[in-house]
Amino acid sequence: MESVDTVSTDVLIIGGGPSGLSAAIRLADKLKEKGVSKNIMLIEKGEEIGSHILSGAVIKTDVFKELLTSDEFNEMPFDCEVKVDKTVKLSENGETTLPFHPPYMNNIGNQIASLGKICKFLATCAVSRGVEIYSGFAVDELLYENGKVVGAKTKDTGVDHEGKPQKNFQKGTSVKAGITILAEGTRGSLAKQLISKFDLDATSNPQVYSLGVKESWNVPEGRIEAGTVYHTMGYPLIDGQEFGGGFIYGMKNNKVGLGLVVGLDYEDPSFNIHAAMQVWKQHPKIKAILEGGSVSEAGAKTLPEGGWNSIPKLYDDNVMIVGDSAGFVAMPALKGIHLAATSGMCAADTAALALVKGDTSASTLTRYKELVDASRIKKELYPVRNFRAVMQDGMILGGLKFGVQLLTRGFCLLTPDTHSDASETKKVKEFTGRPFKERFAGKLDFDKKLTFDKVTTVFQSRAMHDEHQPVHIIINNPEQFRSSNIEVYGLSEEAMCPAEVYELHIDKQGNKSLRLHAENCLHCKTCDIKSPNGGITWTTPYGEDGPEYREM
Repeated sequence: MESVDTVSTDVLIIGGGPSGLSAAIRLADKLKEKGVSKNIMLIEKGEEIGSHILSGAVIKTDVFKELLTSDEFNEMPFDCEVKVDKTVKLSENGETTLPFHPPYMNNIGNQIASLGKICKFLATCAVSRGVEIYSGFAVDELLYENGKVVGAKTKDTGVDHEGKPQKNFQKGTSVKAGITILAEGTRGSLAKQLISKFDLDATSNPQVYSLGVKESWNVPEGRIEAGTVYHTMGYPLIDGQEFGGGFIYGMKNNKVGLGLVVGLDYEDPSFNIHAAMQVWKQHPKIKAILEGGSVSEAGAKTLPEGGWNSIPKLYDDNVMIVGDSAGFVAMPALKGIHLAATSGMCAADTAALALVKGDTSASTLTRYKELVDASRIKKELYPVRNFRAVMQDGMILGGLKFGVQLLTRGFCLLTPDTHSDASETKKVKEFTGRPFKERFAGKLDFDKKLTFDKVTTVFQSRAMHDEHQPVHIIINNPEQFRSSNIEVYGLSEEAMCPAEVYELHIDKQGNKSLRLHAENCLHCKTCDIKSPNGGITWTTPYGEDGPEYREM
């Protein structure tokens, strides 16, 4: 692939997560059924499939029974089946186990797994069907002809900070394709460009997101049984101010996956989700499981939470959007893996139809939307389409409104409007609550045994970046950023980022400035989502750069 400037394929899939790999597998099978020979290429920016994959993960498995052969399904690397599933409400030092499952949150019979390992397995299934997979290549540009998508281009490499080619310069490869499927995950860079260019979100609500910080632990024997799931609500979050909760998944061989997930529509410009995760672990309930154990990996990921009402138009001429890039996550269950895979399958069925027909225009690709509407995606998302909006009112009032929605298939009077997460951040002087550090005074000195600073999390993620390349985090308007994001919002990016990419520097004269540490980036894209004034644009760095997750 490095030796040519332009290649052609029938279908180009960008992203090696569950949606992209499911699309590849399903399409290969459909074309074989029809006796049609077409080339399918999948490009993944991680060093290998799974390197950039992070999820809880508790998986509804029926979709993979539909996607794979029975032998393949039986070989999937699930860790264990959920046998115990409890929801716990935390106070600062106490806990109350709910006597019932909140609606849509029952996990009994689902499978706990490393999604990265699942994706690696799916990649082998795709390759066995003739799909070409290229990992370690970042794609940063869609290609257009006559205003229509005709493929994409991989990123130029061997470029210095000023964008000048060096001796090792290599121009990116243009990949021309009849159909391009964008499976980039949350806030996909190309999907974001496409949605903006063609106003694909003109009739949908603003997408809203959460950030999840996750750690994988090895704990002493007997702390938690494999197949045990806890979800927590309450502490350290304030009901009505922050939306979210924690998860603890017991796995085989005394492994535990746990994390804190918090909506990015909070107001406090100093709120720090990574630090809140460390505070959460100090609660007696969580500390009792972890104490004496050790972290094997850590990382962070954003999730689209807007639901059905925030899904953009899913297609245009020659192109479709799948998975988290489209917003297919079911709230309040907080599950998207099975829906991502379903969307990939729907896109594949549409692509097969279009390729056989010889027509990849939007008029044919509208079949994708029809298949989504007839699938489990709409069945699960539509009845809870206003869940995230009403939960802005807090657990009590929001819960009552959600109860009404359960009876009316999602309809509810007095549903609040949703706004972009960036617009919800208050200026430092306008925020009337207690700032984050004041709220948790005495709990933010991390011991690097139970609790960790952001730099340690970066180390635990194995994140690496070529430091000679152009900085992939773009300050859109440097002067506005200095006068507003720094001076007015107190550089909220420093708190929101889970990886210490942003540092507020104050010199001896009291002048404030930004120090940017892009080499720490975990590719969660929180800054692109939450930065006031749309201050940050996250772009793809070189292929192979970023975290190197092994079991997340």
